[in-house]
Amino acid sequence: MQIMVNSTTLSLIKGDITQEETDAIVNAANARLAGGGGVDGAIHRAGGPKIMEECRKIGGCPAGSAVITTGGNLKAKYVIHTVGPIYRDGRHDEPKLLANAYKSSLEIAVKKGIKTIAFPSISTGAYGYPINEAAETALKTAIDFIKSHKMPSLVRFVLFSDRDLEIYEKTLERLIKEERSGVSDEASKSCYFKKTP
Repeated sequence: MQIMVNSTTLSLIKGDITQEETDAIVNAANARLAGGGGVDGAIHRAGGPKIMEECRKIGGCPAGSAVITTGGNLKAKYVIHTVGPIYRDGRHDEPKLLANAYKSSLEIAVKKGIKTIAFPSISTGAYGYPINEAAETALKTAIDFIKSHKMPSLVRFVLFSDRDLEIYEKTLERLIKEERSGVSDEASKSCYFKKTP
């Protein structure tokens, strides 16, 4: 599924983020940038030791922030490492920290002139963030950023399973409906969102 938000393509696919050919891919990292399991481990394995060398020089990254390194042996030129929150109960700033993880990654992309970027679903693996809530935060944050910055040209969410993809698709469809119902001007509606095949 993909839509146009102004002139940016926002797409949702099931796949392996390490195979993405976007300018940058986003890694769901830990605060020590030490590599790990899940997406983090897969990116380091596929990208080779250069990524870890740069991570060691950077030293760490607090939750909600992001840093950038080479893509090493990956097809993507860059890896943006961001740290999502560990989910406790939703009342310890988790939504804000998760939104900031996406926003910080997009800010780095714009600053670096990165035109295409691919995200995993941050914090929904070992960090235990409920995927329905995480999908809403991820998509809302991306859409709001695109509308205010009109960049990057492509924001892609690469989901691990059919279930995850379905949740993201349903969430995006609901957000589009809510956005359209809140806009009275027909021209504005077509400008913000256009679903493409």
